[in-house]
Amino acid sequence: MKKLISYALALFLFLQASYAQEYNIVIKGGHVIDPKNNIDGVMDVAISKGKIAQVAKNIDPKKAIQVVDAKGFYVTPGLIDIHSHNFYGTEPDHAYSNGTSALPPDGFTFRTGVTTVVDAGGSGWRSFETFRKNVIDNSQTRVLAFLNIVGEGMRGGPYEQNTNDMDPKMTATVAKMNKDVIVGVKLAHYTGHEWTPVDRAVEAGKLADIPVMVDFGGADPPLSIEELFMKHLRPGDIFTHAFGQLGSREFIVDTNTNKVKPFVFEAQKRGIIFDVGYGGISFSFSQAIPALKDGFYPNSISTDIHIGSMNNAMKDQTSVMSKFLAMGMKLQDVIKASTWNPAKEIKREDLGHLTVGAEADVAILNVRTGKFGMFDYKGYKIETDKKFECEMTIKGGRIVYDLDGIATPIFAPRPSRQQRTSTH
Repeated sequence: MKKLISYALALFLFLQASYAQEYNIVIKGGHVIDPKNNIDGVMDVAISKGKIAQVAKNIDPKKAIQVVDAKGFYVTPGLIDIHSHNFYGTEPDHAYSNGTSALPPDGFTFRTGVTTVVDAGGSGWRSFETFRKNVIDNSQTRVLAFLNIVGEGMRGGPYEQNTNDMDPKMTATVAKMNKDVIVGVKLAHYTGHEWTPVDRAVEAGKLADIPVMVDFGGADPPLSIEELFMKHLRPGDIFTHAFGQLGSREFIVDTNTNKVKPFVFEAQKRGIIFDVGYGGISFSFSQAIPALKDGFYPNSISTDIHIGSMNNAMKDQTSVMSKFLAMGMKLQDVIKASTWNPAKEIKREDLGHLTVGAEADVAILNVRTGKFGMFDYKGYKIETDKKFECEMTIKGGRIVYDLDGIATPIFAPRPSRQQRTSTH
C-alpha cells in the first residue's frame, strides 16, 4: 500500500509539473545523428506529449520537466531490429512459434536502444492471433511481424517443409486484417530444391502489398542465389543472413577470390535488400570482412536474436553494430542501417527518424573506448578499441531505460500491472 501511495503522489506531482512546462523532456548537448533529415552534429532534442517537438541548438532546459545530459553521447532515432524472435510461449516442441526458443521483447530491447522489433516468421496465419494477443498487445516494445508463409509458423522440423501448408491467400488475408502490425512475409528453413516456397511467399507479398524476407538455403547442393535475386524476388524483398557461410547456402563472397560475386552488386542495385540477420551460425567474418573491403555493405543491421544467439557470438543489437563499426563501416552508416533504412524496408516511414511530430523513440548511445574482442561462431576474433553501449532509451516520449541516471530529475519507472498487485 505504501508503494501505491508513493507512486500516486509522484504521478500527481509529475502531472502538475507537466501543465506548467512546454516540454516533457529536453535532451541537451548530444551529437544527433538523424539520417533521414541529414542531421549530424551537436543539437538538443525536445519531446512533448510523446512526440518530437524540436531539434535545434540551445533549447532552454528550463522549459522541460526532465533534462537529459547527453554531452559526449550520440542521440539517434530508436533502433529498429527487423530480424528478431519474440513469439515466446510454453510449448516445448514449438521452437519459435509459441515456444521456448523465442524471447519476451521488453527484457532485451530497451537496454540496447531498440524500440521496435520485427518478429521474423515465428507465427503463421494459423497462429498469429495467439502471437498478437499474448505478445504484441502486451509489450512496451513496438512489436511488428513478418508472417510466415507456413501456416503453423516457425515450429521447426517437418512443419516448415510442408508446402501444403504454404497458403498465399490465407497468409495475405491475415496480413491485410492486421496491417497495423504485419509488415511482411517470411520464408525460412526450407531444405528442398524446388522454388515453390519462395514463389508462394512472393505471391502472398504481392497480394498483401508487403515485402518478403527470405532465410534462404538448406538444400544440398545449394540453390542458386543469383536465380533467387534475379528471377524470383522483387525489388524491396529482403535477403537475410547476408554474411552467412554455411555449406547448405551459396555465399555472397567467392571464397577463392575473396571478392563479392558481381551479380550480388547487381541485385542490390536492382533493389534487393541485404540484411545482416546475425543469428547463431548465420554470420561469419570470413564473409563480412572481404565484403566490406570490396565495398559491399548491408542495407540493414539486425540480430536474429533468440535464446541461442544472444548467449553466443551475436549478443545484441549494439554488439552487432559494433562489429560493423570495427570492420570499417562509418558510424553514421551503421546508425542509418539500424534506424531509417529498416523503417523504409518494412514500409513504416513513420519510424526511424527525429522529425518534428514523429513518435519520440530515441536511443542515446555511448561509444566506449578500450580494448575489446569480437568473435564469430567459428571462433575467429577481431580486436577493436570502440564499441556501442546504450545509455538511455526513450519510447513514445517516456524514458524506459537509463543506464547511468543521466536524466534530471529521475522518475521511478511506471510499475506494471503485476508489480502493482504484488507484495514484493
